[in-house]
Amino acid sequence: MGVVVFAAAGFAFASFGAMPAKAGCQLITATHSAASKAEAAQSSRALALQSAYELKRSRGWSYVSLSARKVKGDPFWKMVRPNGVPADAQLKPDLVTGRFYTTCFTGVVVPYVCTTGSTVCGN
Repeated sequence: MGVVVFAAAGFAFASFGAMPAKAGCQLITATHSAASKAEAAQSSRALALQSAYELKRSRGWSYVSLSARKVKGDPFWKMVRPNGVPADAQLKPDLVTGRFYTTCFTGVVVPYVCTTGSTVCGN
């Protein structure tokens, strides 16, 4: 029975010219600013999730899973902060869940900026 199902699935892909989605993982980061640390963190996580679903769609995956991945803060004003976020601008503690690792810092023009990192895997 298993052979028949496998053969039918193979025939379906061959018949319609579709290729099966390739499994894989990719690091995504998202940075957002706001008037409060909580709002900046929430917005950067929402952007990271949006990026994960865009990756899912572009790769033809049927599902994605996200795992927290520590990343450095990504300042918007790279001319002002060419070496990244200075130590005195970093806000502790970092905000970590199973899916997102968020680091926040004070901005140059805006009060708070947060960068979220996540490894997105799918198939």
